[in-house]
Amino acid sequence: MPEVVVSGKDVWKVYGSGETAVNALKGVDLEITRGEMVAVMGQSGCGKTTFLNCFSGLDDISKGSVTLEGTDIHRMKDRERSAYRAKRTGFVFQSYNLLPILSAVENVELPLLIAGVARAEARTRATEILKDLDLADRGHHRPSELSGGQQQRVSLARALVGRPAIVWADEPTGNLDEEGSHQVTSLLRELNRKYQQTILVVTHDIEVAKVCDRTLKMRDGKFGV
Repeated sequence: MPEVVVSGKDVWKVYGSGETAVNALKGVDLEITRGEMVAVMGQSGCGKTTFLNCFSGLDDISKGSVTLEGTDIHRMKDRERSAYRAKRTGFVFQSYNLLPILSAVENVELPLLIAGVARAEARTRATEILKDLDLADRGHHRPSELSGGQQQRVSLARALVGRPAIVWADEPTGNLDEEGSHQVTSLLRELNRKYQQTILVVTHDIEVAKVCDRTLKMRDGKFGV
C-alpha cells in the first residue's frame, strides 16, 4: 500500500458566526500518497486557497482533522505547528515571495538556516538544487535581476531544498507568460518524478492539471460535487 502523506477527514472551515457565518470548507475528505502530483481546480471563490491554507497548517480549521505523515497538525500549538511546517513542508506562491535583498542562493538556503542546518551544508544543498533547476549561473543574482520564470524556479528550489514531505503550490504559473508557464510546469513534473516528491498544485491552468496524476475539482467548499 502506498504511504499516505496527507490525510484530511471531515474538514470544515467557518468564517464568522450566526447568520453571517460562511462555510468555506464543507466536510472535505482527502488522501494524498507519497510521490503523487495532484491538481486542485475550481472557479474563483470555491474554496481552493482556503483548502490549501487549512491543509498545510497556515490557517486553523473549524472541525475535522488534517494529518501530515501521521501527525495531526491542528492539535499542535502554534509554535510547534510553525516549526513542523518549516521542516516538513514547502511552499510555492504565484508572487514568488522571494526576499529582494538576498541573492538566489541565499533565498534558497534560508529555510535550511531557519531549521538549524549548518551554514556550509545549507549553502551546498542550495547550490546543488539550483544546478538541478538550471540556475547554477544565477545563484548570486538578486530577484530583480531574474526573469519571472527564473524567479519561480528559485521559489521551487527554496520549496524543495529541505526535502519536504509535500510541496504546496498556489497558482505557481499565474504570473508567467506561456513559455515561463510551460517551463515551470515541466519542472514540477520532472522534480516530482526525480525525487518522488509529493506535490499539490492549486491552479486555474488546465495545462498544469494535465501533467498531474489526478485532478480534484472543488465547488462550493467541496470536492467532486
